[in-house]
Amino acid sequence: MHRDDPEFKELYPFAAHYYRLNSGYKLHYIDTGRVENQPQRSTLLMLHGNPSWSFFYRNLIKEFSPKRRVIAPDHLGMGFSDKPQSYAYTLDAHITNLNALLENITRPDEQLTLIVHDWGGAIGMGWAVDNIERLDKVVILNTAAFLSERIPLRINICRIPLFGAIAIRGCNAFAGAATFMAVEKRLPNKVKEAYLLPYNNWQNRIATLRFVEDIPLAPTATSYARLKYIDEHLKDLQSKKLLILWGGKDWCFNDHFFKEWQERFPQAEAEYYPDGGHYILEDKTREVISRLIDFLHDEDETEKQD
Repeated sequence: MHRDDPEFKELYPFAAHYYRLNSGYKLHYIDTGRVENQPQRSTLLMLHGNPSWSFFYRNLIKEFSPKRRVIAPDHLGMGFSDKPQSYAYTLDAHITNLNALLENITRPDEQLTLIVHDWGGAIGMGWAVDNIERLDKVVILNTAAFLSERIPLRINICRIPLFGAIAIRGCNAFAGAATFMAVEKRLPNKVKEAYLLPYNNWQNRIATLRFVEDIPLAPTATSYARLKYIDEHLKDLQSKKLLILWGGKDWCFNDHFFKEWQERFPQAEAEYYPDGGHYILEDKTREVISRLIDFLHDEDETEKQD
């Protein structure tokens, strides 16, 4: 499969946009569905994790872009963004890139509803805690944005020097395994191929390895201080409406993380899907979309009244 295949375009029928970062590298993003003269509808900002990319949000983009603006970037090194081989793929770098993108393509007064998954949680919350005034709502999908020493063995072994590089970059073990280990339902072959499309060789799998290496488990880790800062400032989001949508069969972000979010945000709405996996948007597509429609309903009602 390649980007010009009709099957791929049917799954992912979005125009490509690119923003050139100060580093000179290009960040790919989807920016669709902008509706003029409807400022009461917040823009949906969808942030993926590792080893997925903006393709993960394709069904949400199709559903919501007819009514509101949707932005879905590929983090540097992921998806259709550039994949530099000598780059600091750290949490801080990803947050900086996101901030630069948003400063360039959104208005200063544009309200954003954040939808985050996996590493998108830490990256998105890293932006959010410093931009509270621009944050409308938050939707949390099987992710974390706080310090934790928990890490599954199958991920931790990928952090072993040399072995991790051979497994992830040489054998595509991380992205490849995710197409069956991150879901409870069997993915159609064309969907599997699309998930793997950007990660087709050693060079293009650089960030999938770097994300694993950057997991900050101890104070000496490069990204520990930034995650600690995010952790300490999550409480600043207490006034925002939050929705937690959680797959109970996720072996990585398991029930421990779900309960942690609920303890930190007891006012948050929550839906728990016992038979949903890590890629909750694949296992529970219609259920999640339906719940999101309800969650965003008040904005639509405001428009009707106006």
